[in-house]
Amino acid sequence: MEQLNFGSVTPPNAVLARYEVCRTNDLEEARHGAAKILCQNNLYNLDTTGLLNTSIYYRRIGGIGIGRMSYGGDVTIKPGCFENFSLIQMPIRGEEKIELGNDKVLCTPQSGVVINPYIKSIINHSAGTEKLIIRIEHSLLESTCQQILGRTLRDNLEFDAAMPLNTQAGARWLRMVSWIYDYLSEDEDLPPLMVAQIESNLVNMLLSNQPHNYSAELLNDTPSLAPFFIKRVERYIEDNAHEPITINDMAEHAGVSSRSLFTSFRRYRNTSPMRYLKEVRLRYVNEELQRGATGSETVTAVAFKWGFSHLGHFTTDYKRRFGESPSETLAR
Repeated sequence: MEQLNFGSVTPPNAVLARYEVCRTNDLEEARHGAAKILCQNNLYNLDTTGLLNTSIYYRRIGGIGIGRMSYGGDVTIKPGCFENFSLIQMPIRGEEKIELGNDKVLCTPQSGVVINPYIKSIINHSAGTEKLIIRIEHSLLESTCQQILGRTLRDNLEFDAAMPLNTQAGARWLRMVSWIYDYLSEDEDLPPLMVAQIESNLVNMLLSNQPHNYSAELLNDTPSLAPFFIKRVERYIEDNAHEPITINDMAEHAGVSSRSLFTSFRRYRNTSPMRYLKEVRLRYVNEELQRGATGSETVTAVAFKWGFSHLGHFTTDYKRRFGESPSETLAR
């Protein structure tokens, strides 16, 4: 059977052995075990013998979680949407046939998969398959991407689904992953500095290795050559997004003409100053709704607070940016 060249020095059956979530032959217990670490799901046993041999191991640190799991038999998993995290799956052996919306991905030891948030998925898990999983909070991925770019993201960060593991980039990724699995399988007490280091290494490797909708910009040095006043205006917008800012206010703060400011944003940020302001305000609305506004703090009140007076346009822009309506964010 084809097997992933994982490179871990920890014996396969000892990887995360201290962090058992469940080991069971019962379908409902297996479903509940996966729900504990990922999300609610429907699990269907397709094995004609009716037997399962499920094992799930998982450890969470900071904004990431790593696991090893197998269902033993042929099963179909229909998870709910991953609302706030991305999931990477890499079979050690065997295969999974995964449906992601209208796309289909074959997940093998030679090619893993990245499942983005808000994407409906169906996972067909073959008998004898065992896989590594890595869960990463999407807010951690997006904040790191923003820091590298030096600006707010205009659209949701979305990775390509297929993750080749038999390439140079795949080998780099596996070296990083094998080190993390070895380390987290053995060391129980991790200092905060080490947790932050593991988070940073994993997220930065994923952003640089796996193609996504900001890859070209991350590889392009142009943003770093932008005039100094671009970052000055971006900071001004971040700090004053709750105020009725105009493009003239931005230009005056930057000490340049409105035309120069507009032209420079278009050239170096591929957007306009006012569009940038809107994206920042949308992010602040999302953060406030996630905190769970209560009482008189309705969606409408929060939207008005951040300068969105046309609720129809606001809802459309919000759904484009976050994949759900403002009321759905508030209800979570």
